[in-house]
Amino acid sequence: MVMMPVRTKHRKQQKGQCKGNSKGALFVDFGDYGMQVLERGWLTAQQIEASRVTINRFFSRKGKVWIRIFSDKPITKKPAETRMGKGKGATSQWVAVVRPGRILFEVGGNITREEAQKALRLAAAKLPLKTRFVERMERV
Repeated sequence: MVMMPVRTKHRKQQKGQCKGNSKGALFVDFGDYGMQVLERGWLTAQQIEASRVTINRFFSRKGKVWIRIFSDKPITKKPAETRMGKGKGATSQWVAVVRPGRILFEVGGNITREEAQKALRLAAAKLPLKTRFVERMERV
């Protein structure tokens, strides 16, 4: 199951810039523990799905998982051995643009801190960016 939008305004997008820090999703809002990204980059739908499956398999139906990112940016690629020109290539994958500080996954429910830490560490191994384990803190 690939995470992609049902429909978009435009089929293809430009690359854009990925500078600055995350504007939203900076705090653990839904669960008790979370995974926060420390670098900027793209996370593909396959990487997000692999992490989600890893967390769910580790918990084996006892915790709850929230995914705080969604792959909504189409990445195009021209076929191999194609000459230059002839327009932009077809969409090959979908990515989520992440900036430092963004919470990627949250976990909660009847799980201990150690279980959450182990599950999120296993999921972080599936991602190409550096992440850290964060806990929910009360905001005033």
